[in-house]
Amino acid sequence: IEQRYRVNVGTLLGGVRTQYPWGDMKAAKVELDAAIAALLGPKTEADNAKPVKKKAPKEPKPAKATEAKQTEAKAPEPPADPYKIFPDPKNNNQVHVDIHFSDGTIIRPMNTPEKLKKHLDITKGKVWTRFPPEPNGYLHIGHAKAMHVDFGFAQEYGGVCYLRYDDTNPEAEKEEYITHIQEIVSWLGWKPWKITYSSDYFQELHDMAVELIKKDRAYVCHQTKDEIAASREKHADSPWRNRPIEESLKIFDEMRRGMWGEGSAILRMKMDNKNDNFNMHDLIAYRIKFTAHPHAGDKWCIYPSYDYTHCIVDALENITHSLCTLEFESRRVSYYWLLESLDTYLPHVWEYARLNITSTVLSKRKLNCLVTDKHVHGWDDPRLLTLSGLRRRGAPPEAINNFCKEVGITRNENMINMQLLEYHIRDHLNLYAPRTMLVQHPLKVIITNLAPDTCQEMEAQPPIGPKYKMTFSKVVYIEQSDFREKDSKDYYGLAPGKTVMLRYAYPIKCVEAVKGKNGQVVALHCEYDPEKSTKPKGVIHWIGQPSPGKDPQSCEVRIYERLFKSDDPQGLGDKWLGDINQESLKIIKGSMCLPHMKEVTKHIAYQCERMGYYCIDDDSTEKLPVFNRTVTLKEQAAVKSVRG
Repeated sequence: IEQRYRVNVGTLLGGVRTQYPWGDMKAAKVELDAAIAALLGPKTEADNAKPVKKKAPKEPKPAKATEAKQTEAKAPEPPADPYKIFPDPKNNNQVHVDIHFSDGTIIRPMNTPEKLKKHLDITKGKVWTRFPPEPNGYLHIGHAKAMHVDFGFAQEYGGVCYLRYDDTNPEAEKEEYITHIQEIVSWLGWKPWKITYSSDYFQELHDMAVELIKKDRAYVCHQTKDEIAASREKHADSPWRNRPIEESLKIFDEMRRGMWGEGSAILRMKMDNKNDNFNMHDLIAYRIKFTAHPHAGDKWCIYPSYDYTHCIVDALENITHSLCTLEFESRRVSYYWLLESLDTYLPHVWEYARLNITSTVLSKRKLNCLVTDKHVHGWDDPRLLTLSGLRRRGAPPEAINNFCKEVGITRNENMINMQLLEYHIRDHLNLYAPRTMLVQHPLKVIITNLAPDTCQEMEAQPPIGPKYKMTFSKVVYIEQSDFREKDSKDYYGLAPGKTVMLRYAYPIKCVEAVKGKNGQVVALHCEYDPEKSTKPKGVIHWIGQPSPGKDPQSCEVRIYERLFKSDDPQGLGDKWLGDINQESLKIIKGSMCLPHMKEVTKHIAYQCERMGYYCIDDDSTEKLPVFNRTVTLKEQAAVKSVRG
């Protein structure tokens, strides 16, 4: 009883705010205080007394240093449900936005009970979202975040998500991009409820444009692009803004029938040219293009704009939550102005911060420049954060989704460190990647106490992944960095007179280092211990000759570093191309791999023990496998501060 007035009223108000985000919280506080007083009775002196703080018990220190290290290496805790910020579809009856007009008029669009009931009868009260890429390029990791928002929200709440191609510009769209998008969506594990195209609704969009003209909410204009820009600067109306409705209807029909040339006429929405928000400046609804459409064919020669199309198709598809990035926030008023003008159902619009990552660019224009000007080797170059580039580099889709989940859904613009993405890739591969051996810079080792014709098959039994065969023979190859001429206490590799263990095989002791003409070590003479009587601390990887005199499988290794030298090349303006890291790709020839690595599936990363994670590349041939390094084995120290 003494704790009766110690309840956290802020928590209760938070629940009210979640259910009624547009409510008056001051009024709610007054009502809540009155209800608590009626329930608990008037406050006493003890209720008004300041509570005494109790010291929290100290947490026990970890027993061992190793326990602290293990805790530090754990993956970050997954965030709480990020989708709770979105309202229930059943509550979509609030004012969406105040549309202020230059004459002082204010429109407050909201769904009527009849509209909401009709909508809920179709959706059954479930979440309906859409992922709406434009098929004019390749998807990048920013689109992965958008998929996490759109598909993830619907999946979490038992709803559905469309994959909708926003294909209103026939000049920029290609079947190649349509196929790529569907492939990447599937690769990331998302399953669209339906695959639709904005062009599926061209007839409905046309009919609604005619309806707008009849309502005097649209007109045919003949201004050029430059003339429109100049009049918008002056907040001036088009000379054709007040033309008769019948005249606009007639010309718009002639436009549809191909009787006007490209650029000679457009259809504009009659909004508010004197508005402070330029997205209310009589936006273009239709333009003429004598170009066949990749999906709709040659039926149309007038095509709707994005500003006209996306909100109408949202309404036609009964989307409950229209989710997009913050750069579209200023378009919210034009979105609802158009739907209100057409008297349709109003989806709930919400904007979130776009994904920004260090040491890269995600602008479609800049990515296109990098590809077309040959700064990189195509849209799937592993140095790019295109999703096809990440896949080619060996990044697992689960890691990309985990990264997007940790980044979360907020309205705060920030820069995410690239190391956080690499952490999630490494964390997933550490748990699931099969193991193998790769010698990047081979150093020849001759086993002097082994007969020349000896080839002993060894079975490697890695902790993760299938077993595989290795051949221990007279000649094996180790990594050059695993030998030093001068030994030291903190070094566990091979040195003259020192013994190391060959992984899954035998201990070997270096008895002689053979040097070439330039003084560099070119080979080692070693003795092996067939009884394994010694147990050296150092364990190194190796690859042996598969048969006497036959060298192991040769391969090429590609090491990828940051494409840009600075953290924020986007912020360099026109000088961003000068920030490209010319050492971002290193090709190592003459490396060696095990025979079974020729047959592995492309883009699936393996842990090459002690070296890193690698996957086989598309450029591989039967004679020469090519491996891309996905990530290193260990994260850099700076990533700890990135993860907090």
